[in-house]
Amino acid sequence: MWLALLLGLLLSRAGDFLALPRSDCIVAEQLCLLDSICNATYRTLENCDLAKTRFVALDHDSRVRCLNAELYLGNSSLLHCKCHRRMKRQEHCLRIFWTVHSSMTDGYFNLETSPYENPAIEEHWKTDYNELAALVSGSQLAGDAANPCLKATHVCNLSKKCVRLRTDYASICTRGTGSEDMCDRRKCHRGLRNFFEKVPEDFTRRILFCPCQDELCGERRRKTIVPDCSFQYSTKPNCLWLLDSCLEDHICKSRLADFQQNCQPADMSPDGCSQHNHAACLQAYMGMIGTPMTPNYISNSSVEVSLWCTCESSGNQKEKCDQILGMFESNKCLENAIWSQMHQKLTGLERQKDLYYSSSLSFQGDSASTSLASEMSQVAEVKTQQDTSEHSSLPMASSVYSGAAVSWTSLSLFLPLLLSPL
Repeated sequence: MWLALLLGLLLSRAGDFLALPRSDCIVAEQLCLLDSICNATYRTLENCDLAKTRFVALDHDSRVRCLNAELYLGNSSLLHCKCHRRMKRQEHCLRIFWTVHSSMTDGYFNLETSPYENPAIEEHWKTDYNELAALVSGSQLAGDAANPCLKATHVCNLSKKCVRLRTDYASICTRGTGSEDMCDRRKCHRGLRNFFEKVPEDFTRRILFCPCQDELCGERRRKTIVPDCSFQYSTKPNCLWLLDSCLEDHICKSRLADFQQNCQPADMSPDGCSQHNHAACLQAYMGMIGTPMTPNYISNSSVEVSLWCTCESSGNQKEKCDQILGMFESNKCLENAIWSQMHQKLTGLERQKDLYYSSSLSFQGDSASTSLASEMSQVAEVKTQQDTSEHSSLPMASSVYSGAAVSWTSLSLFLPLLLSPL
């Protein structure tokens, strides 16, 4: 016990050297495991959570032990720990969070709090979107003005990371669709999550929430996530089944909690959101894509979104089922956030770049192998390589939260010095 207390004191003094993220659940777990009492209590709670996951009925004494374990850990750093988007070992971090907060899902439809750190606190990487968008805006690409979704796709095609991850999930999600073979929905969902997690939101938001004036554009927007594999089933399942599938998955449950927190509607709020943050709501919505509760646009001519499920035959749980659908179909906060994104104007930098670049670029088709006109190919290639190099040299937004491996390696180097007699 004394070693853990001493270690906590030393870490607080050595924080500037180690740069440990204090709210990281992985770090909080490792600190807990250094203390024998916290370690044993945490293991007890893990067993309780495992029994609940496997629907094993606990006797009275076991339930008391689980409750006492959760109350004890309520005084530790585990209670207030969070996870970070794009972090390595994210699923492990989320498992720790839900182990400590296991009672939050006992019969609750509302998950109360998100396991993710506030988006405003997280770092946001610099992107080259504006410069690439200016290249496309200055081109002779036919149909760009009438089809902003096509333009957003072409901008993505000029970004090495965006086009690679978009091509990856498109390849996986289209494999088997339209034939007797079923697509691999699990792999498709993983590919979609990779795209929306690892590609900067400057790209993903414009691809997913592009404003359309006709159904041709609307169809492209609706098919962004390859809905035949990622969204639709042969028949619509009950929304209660969809919710149960989500709550059994740490990632989906976490994304749902994040969505509920950041897209919570508020009737008296001018922007329709209780958190007053449209960007956080859109981020939470995109986080749902690639989970068992993946949402999508309901048609080519509408900006309304929904889940692929029904509330028919819900019996006495019809009200709860309607609530699940209502999170997407009649959510004023989400509706306003999507509208705001679709109707935002060009930034000053984008307008400036539009004037600067010449209009001698042309594109062929909509494939990942977008080609440039020969007269500008060299200039565009050099420009893209410079931007890509600068972008790829930046760490991911949450790289400082990439788990405890680096931090604890550093700790092993510092501890002998810190523990040595003065």
